[in-house]
Amino acid sequence: MFTGIVQGIGEIIVISKNNTVTSFEINLPNVENLVTGASVSINGVCLTVVKINSNIVQFDVIDETLDRTNLGDLIEGDNVNVERSLKFGDEVGGHILSGHIFDTGIIKSKIKSGDQMSLNILAPPSIHKYLTEKGYIAIDGISLTVGKVVDGTFDLHIIPETLRLTILDSKEVGDVVNIEIDTNTQLIVETIERLLVDRGVTR
Repeated sequence: MFTGIVQGIGEIIVISKNNTVTSFEINLPNVENLVTGASVSINGVCLTVVKINSNIVQFDVIDETLDRTNLGDLIEGDNVNVERSLKFGDEVGGHILSGHIFDTGIIKSKIKSGDQMSLNILAPPSIHKYLTEKGYIAIDGISLTVGKVVDGTFDLHIIPETLRLTILDSKEVGDVVNIEIDTNTQLIVETIERLLVDRGVTR
């Protein structure tokens, strides 16, 4: 489990392909007490540590993950958001995340104003029903609050500290971002849908 509070930025050192598995070797900002088999969020995707060599950590990724996330767009030298898995007793500063990406969105606009930044994200139809103003969402593993929602797009307003600790500031219009919906939002929406179906209510 993760919280969406990114702990640092990693750099992709090597990407290699072996049959149907793609290996990413990433220079992580912190490997203290990290062990083989541990879970790490890379751009919001829960990956398993395969090998550790100093600060260079290897993760193996299958084609399904590459197809459903923006990991397949990455190249050597790219930076990624990194969060180590939540430990019992840790402070939950964002919201609980599983690291299972729902879908991807596309940055439609980017506006910087002083130290702040606003993004407008074009969401895929699969997540439209979960979007609500002031609700939680994770973008590339970052816990954020949804702004205005209009016609399948939603706004995000980014504070300077988030820009400093993540790769959001380097994103450009047209870039693909990973989206994970807050678990509570999922449960509420899907429970209401089931109740409506049971009562014969149609939209």
